[in-house]
Amino acid sequence: MTYVLHYAPDNASLIVRLALEHRGLPYRAALVDRAAKAQETTGFRKLNPNGLIPVLETPEGPLFETGAILLYLADRHGGLGPGPDAPTRGDFLKWLFFLSNTIHPALRRLFYPEKYIALAHIDAMRAGTQTDLAQHYATLEAQAVRGWLLGGPAPTALDFYAAALLRWPKLYPATASRDWFDLATHPALARLAAAVEALPATVALQNAEGLGDTPFTAPSYPQPPEGSAT
Repeated sequence: MTYVLHYAPDNASLIVRLALEHRGLPYRAALVDRAAKAQETTGFRKLNPNGLIPVLETPEGPLFETGAILLYLADRHGGLGPGPDAPTRGDFLKWLFFLSNTIHPALRRLFYPEKYIALAHIDAMRAGTQTDLAQHYATLEAQAVRGWLLGGPAPTALDFYAAALLRWPKLYPATASRDWFDLATHPALARLAAAVEALPATVALQNAEGLGDTPFTAPSYPQPPEGSAT
């Protein structure tokens, strides 16, 4: 079948789009209009009861959670990560969950602190989250010194996920300081970002979501042909 990717520009759906494009898998992109809060509608919540993007419609039904979608695609189609019997499977899983369960939620707390804590405590929460994230990116930097995150000859879904997590800290939240993160101080991650940026899959992403010429190494705010990032 042709997959259906429910997306918004510069949301976590871009990671899934990279995976689909990299593997050359047939899919149709269905815009979720965040400006109109389409992700909160009854129709969208039938696909994802949490009202979050992305959702991928598959033969087995709709999938949500970025890490789950990537793992599904990797196991179903190969070429995005080691299979269940591969010796590097454990490494793939632990880093996938580190990205999806540790770094990504921390960024959400940084970008949307009002969803997690009273307004009076937002500054303290941001400061603590930035400290945590600095350590997380240092951990990721140490892993990236081998090239791709698994050290193999080709990118996996991990590298697509990591590239997005390197992009967003330089852009969001627009109303707060973003000086806490500097990709130049993480040379291995900077090389990884540049390598993902050079892939053909990224060209398709740039065209579809208006992410500019350097979406991961020197990101700018998206200028999408449709929809909005927030």
